[in-house]
Amino acid sequence: MVFLLKVHGSQNSFFILDQTELKKQLTDNELVSLTKKITSQKTGILNGADGVLVVNNSSHPNVLGQMRVINADGSEASMCGNGLRTVSRYLAEKYHQNNFQVETLNADLRVKKYENFTEGVPAYAVEISPVRFNKEDLPFDNLGHNRLIDQYVPELYPGLKFTSIAVPNPHLISFINQKQIESNILGNLGKRLNDKNIYYPDGVNVNFAQILGKNNLFVRTYERGVGFTNACGTGMSATSLAFCLTHPEEAKFNEPITVYNPGGMVKTIVHYEKKQYWIELIGNATFTNKIEISESDLHNANFENIKITSTSEQEAYLKFINNLPHFNNVKTI
Repeated sequence: MVFLLKVHGSQNSFFILDQTELKKQLTDNELVSLTKKITSQKTGILNGADGVLVVNNSSHPNVLGQMRVINADGSEASMCGNGLRTVSRYLAEKYHQNNFQVETLNADLRVKKYENFTEGVPAYAVEISPVRFNKEDLPFDNLGHNRLIDQYVPELYPGLKFTSIAVPNPHLISFINQKQIESNILGNLGKRLNDKNIYYPDGVNVNFAQILGKNNLFVRTYERGVGFTNACGTGMSATSLAFCLTHPEEAKFNEPITVYNPGGMVKTIVHYEKKQYWIELIGNATFTNKIEISESDLHNANFENIKITSTSEQEAYLKFINNLPHFNNVKTI
């Protein structure tokens, strides 16, 4: 028998699969089939999820493990900030280390255990990098610019300014008001740019941000490969960087920024060091369920004989977020 974990960061939920514990690792086709089935609200378990986080061994020096991110639609993301926090906790507890690196598709990233947000809500801090602004790294085209930093882009939507940053996941960001963040603009734009289109041919994560005050934001994300999500770690990180770059009177480098989202709250710290930007993302790493499954059933994505054990962590997390302030009518998914 092997074990999966149901986890979340700001209620951006995943299943963790540690392939180092298997006698035979899943093929990429099996991973895609498993992910599409287990994350679906119709065919999955525990109301589905946003993706599967695959833990592998890493051959890189001073790295504790590798994380792969398979989205709900079967595509692979280069990074996932909320997911990285949960994988960091898993590796920290497995190997009894609190400060190390994790290999991701584009970089080895620093992670560390952080002080609990509150009792029963463990938190981890993870590095979000590398950061790129040029259109080739996103990529985008046919928008009249080589990069987008606080620009009006009528091709996308009238009257809104946009910033586009790869961290390394591609993100499109707009700072808007409460009425706009509650409207259907984000859903329509997110769907359009993640269907076949001439602007972002590979799709893009779209983030709308409501400025709440100095170093305070609310961020709502339409995630590539997922759709609306309760939170997007790289999205909140990219939006925090855009906040510092385009609203310097309200956002400061090297200071904690509080970022609320439909699923809760994180902290970010935007850094500029050695001519490079990077973001520290700090938030919960919650384990809600442990799933026992045979290795044969895992390879065949058969959930008929699984055994599920709940933890008490979701109860503590919900108590935490129920005490957070509310700024709009955007609800959790």
